Amino acid sequence: MNSAIMNDFAVDSRSLSGALQAKLSAVRAAGFSQITLCAQDIVNHPGGVDAGVAAVRASGLHVMAFQAPVNLEGTTGPMQHYKLDVVKAMLGMCAALRCRLLVLPSSSLSGGSDAVQRVCDLRRLAVLAIPMSIKIGYQGWQGGSLVKDYLQAWDLVCAADMPNLGLCLDSYGLLTSNTPIEALLEDLDMLDPDKLFLVQLADRLGADPEPWRVFPGDGDQSDKLASIVSTLHTLGYRGGYSLAAFNTDYASLPPQHVAQLAKACVLWLGQDVLQRSVPLPNQIRLRRA
Repeated sequence: MNSAIMNDFAVDSRSLSGALQAKLSAVRAAGFSQITLCAQDIVNHPGGVDAGVAAVRASGLHVMAFQAPVNLEGTTGPMQHYKLDVVKAMLGMCAALRCRLLVLPSSSLSGGSDAVQRVCDLRRLAVLAIPMSIKIGYQGWQGGSLVKDYLQAWDLVCAADMPNLGLCLDSYGLLTSNTPIEALLEDLDMLDPDKLFLVQLADRLGADPEPWRVFPGDGDQSDKLASIVSTLHTLGYRGGYSLAAFNTDYASLPPQHVAQLAKACVLWLGQDVLQRSVPLPNQIRLRRA
């Protein structure tokens, strides 16, 4: 497989079973150079946070993104002070991992609905991240109390207008929205690709109300997912893709097996969807150099 294509993708650690070391080894053995981690991967290491960070560095894998569900925006008073301390700790772990992107899912707390307050909170977070050279990828998701999709998240990102604040887009949320593909692609056209910091990829398998997250190409929405990826590429997106497919079956399988499934998914995306089947000289890569 073209290594240039592999370098554009990371495996989300939540897709794999086992301890951190097992996940790192499985991802590396499958030929990936990047992984996406969450705080639990590091803090649950039996040797502690420092040992977890050391294990990641020793693996040779680059951390494409660090997941930080801290429920910050919309909080006030003592709760906000508490959440800011949590955010600072998350930024510290992100920096220790030499990761330059912290993914912030929208808050699931039923706080205030004041959009101005949420914009101010996102600005405050972005300012905290600037000295560490960390970008913030804000993500709307179905579990958010108010910001439930990427369009709502995009409005807040635009209003905050910070250079290191952008959007994290989850394809699974698009596939479960039951929006016609034509409308989906039309909405994507409004995004600024330079403010799209990460795309999480997962296919959908099964019927409502709880379809499963599976790797791209393994679900029943593969054609729609292929159209989304192709559209983003046409719009000029050259950032990273994180394979964020997690379900109870994957959690019951050896991480090496799931990592190989992820590798097959990259082959489908790179060769069939994005038509990068032959490694030619000066070939255009998915990401910018």
